[in-house]
Amino acid sequence: MDQRTLLITLTGPDRPGVTSRLFSVLSHFPVTVADIEQVVIRGRLTLGVLVAYAGGPSTGTGTTLGAMWTAVERVAEDLGMEVELSTGSQAKEQRRRGRLSVSVLGATLQPAAIAGIAGRIAAAGANIDRIERLAQWPVTCIELSVSGADPDALRVELAAEAAAQEVDVAVQRTGLSRRAKRLIVMDVDSTLIQGEVIELLAAHAGCLEEVARVTEEAMRGELDFAESLRRRVALLEGLPAEVFEQVRKEVVLTPGARTLVRTLKRLDYRFAIVSGGFTQITDGLVEELGIDYSAANVLEVADGHLTGRVVGEIVDRPGKARALERFAREANLPISQTVAIGDGANDLDMIAAAGLGIAFNAKPVVRQAADTAVNTPYLDSILYLLGISRDEVEAADAEDGVLTAL
Repeated sequence: MDQRTLLITLTGPDRPGVTSRLFSVLSHFPVTVADIEQVVIRGRLTLGVLVAYAGGPSTGTGTTLGAMWTAVERVAEDLGMEVELSTGSQAKEQRRRGRLSVSVLGATLQPAAIAGIAGRIAAAGANIDRIERLAQWPVTCIELSVSGADPDALRVELAAEAAAQEVDVAVQRTGLSRRAKRLIVMDVDSTLIQGEVIELLAAHAGCLEEVARVTEEAMRGELDFAESLRRRVALLEGLPAEVFEQVRKEVVLTPGARTLVRTLKRLDYRFAIVSGGFTQITDGLVEELGIDYSAANVLEVADGHLTGRVVGEIVDRPGKARALERFAREANLPISQTVAIGDGANDLDMIAAAGLGIAFNAKPVVRQAADTAVNTPYLDSILYLLGISRDEVEAADAEDGVLTAL
C-alpha cells in the first residue's frame, strides 16, 4: 500500500482557534499527522500541516481526498484565510534531519547578510530546514537549522561571509551535545567587566600608560603573560592596600553580564570566572553575581602596601586551561559540557580545551582559534548561541519580578 501525503498551508490573520478548527475537520478523515509547523509574524499566521494517508486504487483515496479538500477550504473561507494544498509521496517529502544550528547575530540584519549566509549554505550543498528568531533587541539573532553540511567546512565559509557582511555567525552541532553544556568559564578583564583591572590600579599609581602598553602586547600574544604580569605588577609597588576598595567601585560590568549569569543560574548551569587579574577584585564579583568557582592571581601586601609581587602560582594561559579542567571535575562534568569565553591570547588554551570556545570582542588571534566569535557589546548575546531566546529571558525575569536591563 502506497503512503501518500497532503501538505495543508493556511495563511492569514492570527486569531484564537485556528489550529483547533483545522484539526477538528481533519479528525473526520483517515489521516495521520506527519508534521506541523506554525509561525506568527506581525499578527499574520502561517500554519503548515503535513498529513499522511493510504493511497492506491482500492482505498477510495480520491473520494476521501476530495471531501477533505472541500472541508479544509470551507474552514479557511470561514476564517478569512488563504489555503494551499499539495500532494506527494511520504518518501519524497521526508525531511532530512537538521544536524547543525547556524546562529546569525547583528546590531541590524540587512537582507544582503541573510542572502549571503543562505547562499553559502546552498553552495555547500546543504539545506535550511527551519528559521527562527531568537532575539530582536538589543541585537537581532536568527537561528537556522541546517542539514546536509560538514560543520567544519561550513564554519569556514560562513566566517568569511560574516566578515564581509559585518555580522556574527556561529555553527554548532544540534541535539544533545548542544543542550548538555552545563559549565560556563569566563575571563574577567574586558569580558565579564569592561577594561583591565591592572590598568585601574596603574592609574592610581601614576603608571597607566606604561602598564597599558605591556597589557596590549600580552593580549596580542606578543609577550609571555607571566613575564608581562610581573613587569606590570612591579610598577604598583608602594600603593596602599586601600586602593582595592576604590578600584572595586570603579569596575563596570559588561552590558548584559548580569542577565547572562542570572539566566544560566536559573537553568542550573555552573558559572566560573578565571582571571589573570587579582583575587582582591574578583572575590567581590563572585559575591555580587553568585559565581560558583573562581581563580585569579594574588597581589602581595605587606605593612598595608603592595610589594609589587604576585603570591603563588600565576594564572596564565595554561593556568586558565587547568582551572577549567579543575572546575569541571568539581562540578562532576566532562570537558565536553563546558563553554569557555575570553578575549585575549592568554584565553586560547581554555577556549581550545572547552566543549565550545567563544571569542568575545576578541583579538584576531583569538577569533581565528575559537569555535565562534561574538562581536556585539552585549554579553548576554551568548545566551542565543545556547538556544535561549530573548522572549524566554524576559518571561523568566517577569515571573521573578526582575527588571530586565542591559
